Amino acid sequence: MKIYMVGGAVRDALLGLPVQDRDWVVVGATPEDMAAQGFRPVGRDFPVFLHPDTHEEYALARTERKSGRGYRGFVVHAAPDVTLEEDLARRDLTINAIAANAGEISAEALFDPYFGQRDLQERVLRHVGDAFREDPVRILRVARFAARFTDFAVAPETTQLMREMVDAGEVDHLVPERVWQELARGLMEVQPSRMFAALRSCGALAVLLPEVERLWGVPQRAEYHPEVDTGVHLMMVLDMSARLNAPLGVRFACLTHDLGKGTTPHELLPRHLGHEQRSAKLLRGVCERLRVPVDCRELADVVAREHGNIHRSGELNAAALLRLLERCDAIRKPERFEDVLLACECDARGRLGFEESAYPQRARLLAAMRAARAVDTAPLAADAAARGLKGPQVGEQIHAARAQAIAAALPD
Repeated sequence: MKIYMVGGAVRDALLGLPVQDRDWVVVGATPEDMAAQGFRPVGRDFPVFLHPDTHEEYALARTERKSGRGYRGFVVHAAPDVTLEEDLARRDLTINAIAANAGEISAEALFDPYFGQRDLQERVLRHVGDAFREDPVRILRVARFAARFTDFAVAPETTQLMREMVDAGEVDHLVPERVWQELARGLMEVQPSRMFAALRSCGALAVLLPEVERLWGVPQRAEYHPEVDTGVHLMMVLDMSARLNAPLGVRFACLTHDLGKGTTPHELLPRHLGHEQRSAKLLRGVCERLRVPVDCRELADVVAREHGNIHRSGELNAAALLRLLERCDAIRKPERFEDVLLACECDARGRLGFEESAYPQRARLLAAMRAARAVDTAPLAADAAARGLKGPQVGEQIHAARAQAIAAALPD
């Protein structure tokens, strides 16, 4: 039995990055051998075990054979005679196919049959071999790595292979949960726009998110958007969300806030009247198709519907500000509204020449929200009831008090 550290732990150690999770492969062992040493089996589809002390994952060396469509269509063979080189051959990228004997990072301890160290030095994301084409999730992983390792380029032959996989229909068979998982991880990387550039270059984005793909080439008014192209703007917004360290829900809202601009009638361009409602409708389709979590879905819906009104909120009086807060459900969900405003700031600053601009709308709306929430509604409701007011009439009294509080809190 020989044990090797593999995958991202070896890659990150060689890059001088912090090692988060360590994965191990065991060569020359059986499940019975692992159980005899106290390892606990956890793998459902292939033999994976947890170390009795560290609880890190140890997988028996294995090979895989394609048996059907999608990323689940594999027959796995794990046996003591499977070599380390055979196990590494099934991995996605050369930089993830380096093994370290007993976890030691040294020239003598590294096993690198597919030249991953060379590609680390040359900053290249390159597939290990033709087996890459058997798992369409790898397209998403390459795109995600492009967003993480911003000085790495996808090898031309890898892009070509991914394009062939898209043309063969492999991406059509990805399950929604796995697409969302990889998309969410990519959105949280250092430069999310690079993920979408990689997906566009091989044609995968048009299959997975056609609502996003169609935004490239759609013009906007240059006086508001010097970058003009809606797709370019979208990528600038996403990268601004990463720069501002936004959480996942905000980044997803940034991705989907302008979907309606892709369906603007040609004769109206470069204006996009009513695109907010079209964006919200298209967003619902995306969320249903990818089974997006409810919290991300609801935040993105508010941003899609109201980002234009939030941008123009500096022109609104107290009553109009309150109506905007109510449409955003800001009084009941103040934390979510703060995320809505962060997404809008990313949108405003994700424009050519506006990257360092202030976004005063955020502070003004937060002040308005705090003033409205500070109104004690219980005595207002009691007084209204004592005067014989009911239902909507009580609501009107509370609404008027909140509008008055907002007016008092905001500067003239």
